[in-house]
Amino acid sequence: MKMIPPQPFTYRAGKRAVLLLHGFTGNTADVRKLGRYLHEKGYTCHAPLYTGHGGAAEELLELSPENWWRDAEEGYRLLIAEGHTQIAVAGVSLGGVFALRLGAEYPVAGVVSMCAPIQGKSAEELFERIVGYARQYKTFEGKMPDTVQAEVEALESLPREQLSVLQDMISETGRQLKDIEAPVAVMQGGLDQQLYLDSAKVIYENVPNPCKSYTVYPESGHILTLGAEQAEVFEDVYRFLQTLQWGECD
Repeated sequence: MKMIPPQPFTYRAGKRAVLLLHGFTGNTADVRKLGRYLHEKGYTCHAPLYTGHGGAAEELLELSPENWWRDAEEGYRLLIAEGHTQIAVAGVSLGGVFALRLGAEYPVAGVVSMCAPIQGKSAEELFERIVGYARQYKTFEGKMPDTVQAEVEALESLPREQLSVLQDMISETGRQLKDIEAPVAVMQGGLDQQLYLDSAKVIYENVPNPCKSYTVYPESGHILTLGAEQAEVFEDVYRFLQTLQWGECD
């Protein structure tokens, strides 16, 4: 089957801009519907595609997560280059981690963190995410089940050093939470793993700006932007952006 690779997207509208960041093993489809929704509300939205994402799983084990962080930074710089001086950042899972890190290291109007891991994610759990993605991707390519299984098993022999780098990056972002000056909205799926539920509480408790919120969506899992409560999530993101007044919180 011919695969159509996912692409970055930019929906241009008003001066207020939102950088949308997808998760580990995900792609821009994770945030495209949210981008369209916010675009209709008058926001310019840009979503980069992390290097190696949307393709073969084997590449994810070869690339340093620093590549993906640079992709997030370049997305921010693209919006700056287009003249946007006020930028909010919203991300899902690893995208939420990057959104928080951008909030700690760059001037942003606000941060939306959705199901971001901040503590306790093991290299083995990260590897299982890659295995699951590989199985799905190879099946979608049209490969026979025996071939899929053999290729997935072959992943076991590949180096995993970069997963430890990703672990360290997530932990370091947790230590940077105190440096985030912007308002923060923490959003979490109630059906997600306990690790993420615990992380959401840690993020909320450690970001210093009193203009912050913490919302759990009881019928949603990990990818909030594609879940059962998608409409509510989109509305809440929009309401949060509106309360920012791009520098001030009501």
